[in-house]
Amino acid sequence: MPDPSQTLPNIELTSSVEAGLARVHQRLYQAVGVEDQFAAAAARHLLDAGGKRFRPMLTVLCSHLGEGVNDQVVDAAAVVELTHLASLYHDDVMDAAPLRRGALAAHEAYGATVAILTGDLLFAKASQIVAGLGPEAVLIQAQTFERLCLGQIYETNGPGQGDPVAHHMKVLADKTGALIATSARFGAMMAGCPPELIKPLVGFGEAVGLAFQLTDDIIDLTGPASKTGKTPGTDLREQVPTMPQLLVEQAARQDMAAGRIDSESVALAKAFGQDLSDDATLADVVARLQRHPAMDQARALAHQWAERAVEQLAPLPDGPVKEALVAIADLFVERLA
Repeated sequence: MPDPSQTLPNIELTSSVEAGLARVHQRLYQAVGVEDQFAAAAARHLLDAGGKRFRPMLTVLCSHLGEGVNDQVVDAAAVVELTHLASLYHDDVMDAAPLRRGALAAHEAYGATVAILTGDLLFAKASQIVAGLGPEAVLIQAQTFERLCLGQIYETNGPGQGDPVAHHMKVLADKTGALIATSARFGAMMAGCPPELIKPLVGFGEAVGLAFQLTDDIIDLTGPASKTGKTPGTDLREQVPTMPQLLVEQAARQDMAAGRIDSESVALAKAFGQDLSDDATLADVVARLQRHPAMDQARALAHQWAERAVEQLAPLPDGPVKEALVAIADLFVERLA
Protein backbone atom coordinates (compact mmCIF):
# COMPACT_ATOMS: atom_id res chain seq x y z
CA MET A 1 0.00 0.00 0.00
CA PRO A 2 1.35 3.48 -0.83
CA ASP A 3 1.70 5.92 2.03
CA PRO A 4 -1.59 7.89 2.15
CA SER A 5 -0.13 10.37 4.65
CA GLN A 6 1.95 11.76 1.76
CA THR A 7 -1.25 12.90 0.03
CA LEU A 8 -2.36 15.35 2.71
CA PRO A 9 -2.66 18.69 0.88
CA ASN A 10 -2.25 21.01 3.86
CA ILE A 11 0.91 21.46 5.93
CA GLU A 12 -0.97 22.29 9.13
CA LEU A 13 -3.26 19.26 8.70
CA THR A 14 -0.29 17.03 7.95
CA SER A 15 1.48 18.16 11.11
CA SER A 16 -1.61 17.57 13.22
CA VAL A 17 -2.22 14.11 11.76
CA GLU A 18 1.40 13.12 12.29
CA ALA A 19 1.24 14.28 15.90
CA GLY A 20 -1.95 12.28 16.40
CA LEU A 21 -0.37 9.17 14.88
CA ALA A 22 2.58 9.52 17.25
CA ARG A 23 0.12 9.33 20.14
CA VAL A 24 -1.54 6.30 18.55
CA HIS A 25 1.87 4.64 18.18
CA GLN A 26 2.48 5.03 21.90
CA ARG A 27 -1.00 3.71 22.69
CA LEU A 28 -0.44 0.62 20.56
CA TYR A 29 2.76 -0.31 22.36
CA GLN A 30 1.09 0.34 25.68
CA ALA A 31 -1.73 -2.00 24.69
CA VAL A 32 0.54 -4.91 23.72
CA GLY A 33 2.76 -4.54 26.78
CA VAL A 34 1.69 -7.69 28.60
CA GLU A 35 3.75 -8.95 31.55
CA ASP A 36 4.92 -12.23 30.01
CA GLN A 37 7.99 -11.46 27.89
CA PHE A 38 7.32 -14.20 25.33
CA ALA A 39 3.70 -13.12 24.83
CA ALA A 40 4.74 -9.47 24.65
CA ALA A 41 7.34 -10.21 21.97
CA ALA A 42 4.82 -12.19 19.90
CA ALA A 43 2.24 -9.39 20.27
CA ARG A 44 4.79 -6.78 19.14
CA HIS A 45 5.98 -8.87 16.19
CA LEU A 46 3.89 -7.26 13.44
CA LEU A 47 3.79 -3.91 15.22
CA ASP A 48 7.58 -3.80 15.11
CA ALA A 49 7.50 -4.72 11.41
CA GLY A 50 6.01 -1.32 10.62
CA GLY A 51 3.37 -0.65 7.98
CA LYS A 52 1.60 2.43 6.67
CA ARG A 53 -0.92 2.57 9.54
CA PHE A 54 -3.56 3.61 7.01
CA ARG A 55 -6.55 2.76 9.20
CA PRO A 56 -5.46 4.75 12.26
CA MET A 57 -4.33 7.56 9.96
CA LEU A 58 -7.86 7.67 8.52
CA THR A 59 -9.32 7.77 12.04
CA VAL A 60 -7.07 10.68 13.01
CA LEU A 61 -7.70 12.49 9.70
CA CYS A 62 -11.49 12.23 9.96
CA SER A 63 -11.42 13.55 13.52
CA HIS A 64 -10.43 16.90 12.04
CA LEU A 65 -13.97 17.26 10.71
CA GLY A 66 -14.88 17.71 14.39
CA GLU A 67 -12.90 18.80 17.40
CA GLY A 68 -9.75 17.00 16.31
CA VAL A 69 -7.55 14.48 18.07
CA ASN A 70 -8.50 13.71 21.65
CA ASP A 71 -7.95 10.71 23.92
CA GLN A 72 -11.02 8.96 22.52
CA VAL A 73 -9.82 9.39 18.94
CA VAL A 74 -6.41 7.97 19.90
CA ASP A 75 -8.04 4.97 21.56
CA ALA A 76 -10.34 4.40 18.58
CA ALA A 77 -7.38 4.54 16.19
CA ALA A 78 -5.56 1.98 18.33
CA VAL A 79 -8.63 -0.27 18.27
CA VAL A 80 -8.83 -0.39 14.46
CA GLU A 81 -5.10 -1.02 14.08
CA LEU A 82 -5.07 -3.77 16.72
CA THR A 83 -8.04 -5.37 14.98
CA HIS A 84 -6.25 -5.17 11.63
CA LEU A 85 -3.03 -6.62 13.06
CA ALA A 86 -4.92 -9.44 14.75
CA SER A 87 -6.56 -10.38 11.47
CA LEU A 88 -3.12 -10.49 9.79
CA TYR A 89 -1.85 -13.01 12.34
CA HIS A 90 -4.78 -15.27 11.48
CA ASP A 91 -4.65 -14.63 7.72
CA ASP A 92 -0.98 -15.53 7.49
CA VAL A 93 -1.57 -18.85 9.24
CA MET A 94 -4.43 -19.72 6.89
CA ASP A 95 -2.50 -18.61 3.80
CA ALA A 96 0.80 -20.12 4.97
CA ALA A 97 2.42 -16.81 4.03
CA PRO A 98 6.15 -16.83 4.87
CA LEU A 99 6.57 -13.05 5.07
CA ARG A 100 4.58 -10.08 6.29
CA ARG A 101 5.82 -6.49 5.87
CA GLY A 102 9.25 -7.74 4.91
CA ALA A 103 9.69 -9.78 8.09
CA LEU A 104 8.95 -13.38 8.97
CA ALA A 105 5.23 -13.99 9.43
CA ALA A 106 4.39 -14.64 13.07
CA HIS A 107 3.65 -18.31 12.49
CA GLU A 108 7.12 -18.72 10.95
CA ALA A 109 8.73 -17.05 13.95
CA TYR A 110 6.61 -18.54 16.76
CA GLY A 111 4.59 -21.39 15.25
CA ALA A 112 0.99 -21.50 14.06
CA THR A 113 -0.56 -22.10 17.48
CA VAL A 114 1.16 -19.11 19.08
CA ALA A 115 0.33 -16.93 16.07
CA ILE A 116 -3.37 -17.77 16.31
CA LEU A 117 -3.41 -17.18 20.06
CA THR A 118 -1.55 -13.89 19.64
CA GLY A 119 -4.14 -12.75 17.13
CA ASP A 120 -6.79 -13.61 19.70
CA LEU A 121 -4.82 -11.65 22.30
CA LEU A 122 -4.79 -8.55 20.11
CA PHE A 123 -8.53 -8.86 19.51
CA ALA A 124 -8.95 -9.00 23.29
CA LYS A 125 -6.80 -5.88 23.73
CA ALA A 126 -8.88 -4.05 21.13
CA SER A 127 -12.05 -5.09 22.98
CA GLN A 128 -10.71 -3.77 26.28
CA ILE A 129 -9.93 -0.39 24.77
CA VAL A 130 -13.21 -0.05 22.89
CA ALA A 131 -15.14 -0.85 26.08
CA GLY A 132 -13.98 2.53 27.38
CA LEU A 133 -15.47 4.32 24.37
CA GLY A 134 -19.08 3.49 25.16
CA PRO A 135 -21.75 0.97 24.15
CA GLU A 136 -22.24 2.36 20.62
CA ALA A 137 -18.55 1.95 19.86
CA VAL A 138 -18.62 -1.58 21.29
CA LEU A 139 -21.53 -2.48 19.00
CA ILE A 140 -19.80 -0.98 15.94
CA GLN A 141 -16.63 -2.90 16.73
CA ALA A 142 -18.55 -6.16 17.21
CA GLN A 143 -20.39 -5.70 13.92
CA THR A 144 -17.11 -4.95 12.14
CA PHE A 145 -15.45 -8.01 13.65
CA GLU A 146 -18.40 -10.12 12.55
CA ARG A 147 -17.95 -8.94 8.97
CA LEU A 148 -14.22 -9.67 9.07
CA CYS A 149 -14.94 -13.22 10.17
CA LEU A 150 -17.74 -13.73 7.66
CA GLY A 151 -15.57 -12.37 4.84
CA GLN A 152 -12.90 -14.92 5.66
CA ILE A 153 -15.48 -17.70 5.81
CA TYR A 154 -16.91 -16.64 2.44
CA GLU A 155 -13.44 -16.62 0.90
CA THR A 156 -12.57 -20.02 2.38
CA ASN A 157 -15.86 -21.63 1.36
CA GLY A 158 -15.96 -20.17 -2.15
CA PRO A 159 -18.98 -19.04 -4.20
CA GLY A 160 -20.63 -22.45 -4.48
CA GLN A 161 -23.34 -22.18 -7.12
CA GLY A 162 -23.40 -18.38 -6.88
CA ASP A 163 -21.85 -15.73 -9.10
CA PRO A 164 -18.06 -15.83 -8.48
CA VAL A 165 -17.60 -12.14 -9.33
CA ALA A 166 -20.33 -10.97 -6.95
CA HIS A 167 -18.98 -13.36 -4.32
CA HIS A 168 -15.49 -11.87 -4.67
CA MET A 169 -16.85 -8.35 -4.23
CA LYS A 170 -18.65 -9.47 -1.06
CA VAL A 171 -15.42 -10.95 0.30
CA LEU A 172 -13.54 -7.71 -0.40
CA ALA A 173 -16.28 -5.60 1.15
CA ASP A 174 -16.29 -7.59 4.39
CA LYS A 175 -12.57 -8.32 4.72
CA THR A 176 -11.35 -4.81 3.81
CA GLY A 177 -14.15 -2.29 3.36
CA ALA A 178 -15.75 -2.91 6.74
CA LEU A 179 -12.74 -2.01 8.89
CA ILE A 180 -11.74 0.97 6.73
CA ALA A 181 -15.30 2.29 7.05
CA THR A 182 -15.18 1.85 10.83
CA SER A 183 -11.83 3.63 10.95
CA ALA A 184 -13.32 6.73 9.33
CA ARG A 185 -16.53 6.45 11.37
CA PHE A 186 -14.70 6.23 14.68
CA GLY A 187 -12.59 9.30 13.91
CA ALA A 188 -15.56 11.54 13.22
CA MET A 189 -17.71 9.98 15.94
CA MET A 190 -15.12 10.39 18.70
CA ALA A 191 -14.49 13.98 17.62
CA GLY A 192 -18.15 14.89 18.12
CA CYS A 193 -19.27 15.06 14.49
CA PRO A 194 -23.01 14.90 13.77
CA PRO A 195 -24.55 11.90 11.93
CA GLU A 196 -24.82 13.86 8.67
CA LEU A 197 -21.01 13.98 8.51
CA ILE A 198 -20.39 10.45 9.79
CA LYS A 199 -22.63 8.65 7.28
CA PRO A 200 -20.73 9.85 4.17
CA LEU A 201 -17.46 8.72 5.74
CA VAL A 202 -18.82 5.21 6.20
CA GLY A 203 -19.79 5.09 2.53
CA PHE A 204 -16.38 6.43 1.57
CA GLY A 205 -14.56 3.81 3.63
CA GLU A 206 -16.56 0.94 2.17
CA ALA A 207 -16.00 2.10 -1.42
CA VAL A 208 -12.33 3.04 -1.10
CA GLY A 209 -11.64 -0.35 0.51
CA LEU A 210 -13.01 -2.06 -2.58
CA ALA A 211 -11.01 0.23 -4.87
CA PHE A 212 -7.84 -0.61 -2.97
CA GLN A 213 -8.38 -4.38 -3.05
CA LEU A 214 -9.37 -4.43 -6.72
CA THR A 215 -6.19 -2.51 -7.47
CA ASP A 216 -4.22 -5.08 -5.49
CA ASP A 217 -5.76 -7.84 -7.62
CA ILE A 218 -4.38 -6.16 -10.72
CA ILE A 219 -0.97 -5.33 -9.27
CA ASP A 220 -0.48 -9.01 -8.41
CA LEU A 221 -0.39 -9.60 -12.17
CA THR A 222 1.35 -6.45 -13.37
CA GLY A 223 3.59 -5.20 -10.57
CA PRO A 224 7.32 -5.90 -10.86
CA ALA A 225 8.77 -8.17 -8.19
CA SER A 226 11.19 -5.40 -7.21
CA LYS A 227 8.22 -3.33 -5.98
CA THR A 228 5.69 -5.93 -4.85
CA GLY A 229 8.17 -8.34 -3.29
CA LYS A 230 6.60 -11.34 -5.04
CA THR A 231 6.53 -12.97 -8.46
CA PRO A 232 3.77 -11.62 -10.75
CA GLY A 233 0.90 -14.09 -10.69
CA THR A 234 1.58 -15.39 -7.18
CA ASP A 235 -2.14 -15.35 -6.43
CA LEU A 236 -2.79 -17.45 -9.55
CA ARG A 237 -0.13 -19.93 -8.50
CA GLU A 238 -1.58 -20.15 -4.98
CA GLN A 239 -5.16 -20.36 -6.31
CA VAL A 240 -6.22 -17.13 -4.62
CA PRO A 241 -9.08 -15.61 -6.66
CA THR A 242 -8.52 -12.18 -8.20
CA MET A 243 -10.89 -10.06 -10.25
CA PRO A 244 -9.04 -10.37 -13.60
CA GLN A 245 -9.03 -14.17 -13.30
CA LEU A 246 -12.71 -14.24 -12.35
CA LEU A 247 -13.63 -12.01 -15.30
CA VAL A 248 -11.75 -14.33 -17.69
CA GLU A 249 -13.60 -17.33 -16.28
CA GLN A 250 -16.89 -15.45 -16.60
CA ALA A 251 -16.12 -14.74 -20.26
CA ALA A 252 -15.16 -18.39 -20.76
CA ARG A 253 -18.51 -19.58 -19.41
CA GLN A 254 -20.31 -17.20 -21.74
CA ASP A 255 -18.25 -18.39 -24.71
CA MET A 256 -18.89 -22.04 -23.86
CA ALA A 257 -22.63 -21.37 -23.62
CA ALA A 258 -22.48 -19.72 -27.06
CA GLY A 259 -20.51 -22.59 -28.56
CA ARG A 260 -17.23 -20.63 -28.85
CA ILE A 261 -15.20 -23.42 -27.28
CA ASP A 262 -11.93 -22.42 -28.98
CA SER A 263 -11.85 -18.84 -27.64
CA GLU A 264 -8.85 -17.43 -25.80
CA SER A 265 -11.02 -16.98 -22.70
CA VAL A 266 -11.79 -20.71 -22.62
CA ALA A 267 -8.16 -21.65 -23.23
CA LEU A 268 -6.91 -19.24 -20.58
CA ALA A 269 -9.46 -20.40 -18.02
CA LYS A 270 -8.22 -23.95 -18.57
CA ALA A 271 -4.63 -22.77 -18.14
CA PHE A 272 -5.49 -21.40 -14.68
CA GLY A 273 -6.15 -24.95 -13.55
CA GLN A 274 -2.81 -26.40 -14.62
CA ASP A 275 0.32 -26.73 -12.51
CA LEU A 276 1.79 -23.21 -12.27
CA SER A 277 4.70 -24.06 -9.97
CA ASP A 278 7.14 -23.64 -12.87
CA ASP A 279 8.13 -19.97 -13.27
CA ALA A 280 8.14 -20.13 -17.08
CA THR A 281 4.66 -21.64 -17.20
CA LEU A 282 3.36 -19.05 -14.76
CA ALA A 283 4.95 -16.20 -16.71
CA ASP A 284 3.31 -17.40 -19.94
CA VAL A 285 -0.15 -17.54 -18.34
CA VAL A 286 0.35 -14.11 -16.74
CA ALA A 287 1.42 -12.61 -20.07
CA ARG A 288 -1.68 -14.00 -21.76
CA LEU A 289 -3.88 -12.68 -18.97
CA GLN A 290 -2.26 -9.24 -19.21
CA ARG A 291 -3.33 -9.10 -22.87
CA HIS A 292 -6.90 -10.21 -22.16
CA PRO A 293 -9.74 -7.63 -22.09
CA ALA A 294 -10.45 -8.74 -18.51
CA MET A 295 -7.51 -6.60 -17.34
CA ASP A 296 -9.06 -3.41 -18.68
CA GLN A 297 -12.42 -4.45 -17.23
CA ALA A 298 -10.83 -4.93 -13.81
CA ARG A 299 -9.06 -1.57 -14.04
CA ALA A 300 -12.33 0.12 -14.96
CA LEU A 301 -14.02 -1.51 -11.98
CA ALA A 302 -11.31 -0.24 -9.61
CA HIS A 303 -11.69 3.28 -11.00
CA GLN A 304 -15.47 3.07 -10.65
CA TRP A 305 -15.18 2.25 -6.95
CA ALA A 306 -12.65 5.05 -6.41
CA GLU A 307 -15.05 7.46 -8.10
CA ARG A 308 -17.90 6.12 -5.97
CA ALA A 309 -15.81 6.74 -2.86
CA VAL A 310 -15.29 10.36 -3.87
CA GLU A 311 -19.00 10.77 -4.63
CA GLN A 312 -19.80 9.71 -1.06
CA LEU A 313 -17.94 12.78 0.19
CA ALA A 314 -20.30 15.30 -1.43
CA PRO A 315 -22.08 16.19 1.86
CA LEU A 316 -18.81 17.04 3.61
CA PRO A 317 -17.73 20.68 3.88
CA ASP A 318 -15.03 21.78 1.47
CA GLY A 319 -11.62 22.02 3.04
CA PRO A 320 -8.33 20.20 3.60
CA VAL A 321 -9.89 17.07 5.13
CA LYS A 322 -12.19 16.50 2.17
CA GLU A 323 -9.31 17.25 -0.22
CA ALA A 324 -7.16 14.68 1.57
CA LEU A 325 -9.83 11.99 1.36
CA VAL A 326 -10.26 12.62 -2.37
CA ALA A 327 -6.48 12.39 -2.80
CA ILE A 328 -6.43 9.05 -0.95
CA ALA A 329 -9.06 7.59 -3.30
CA ASP A 330 -7.10 8.83 -6.29
CA LEU A 331 -3.83 7.47 -4.90
CA PHE A 332 -5.09 3.91 -4.72
CA VAL A 333 -5.98 3.73 -8.41
CA GLU A 334 -2.99 5.80 -9.54
CA ARG A 335 -0.96 2.69 -8.73
CA LEU A 336 -2.43 1.19 -11.92
CA ALA A 337 -0.78 3.79 -14.16
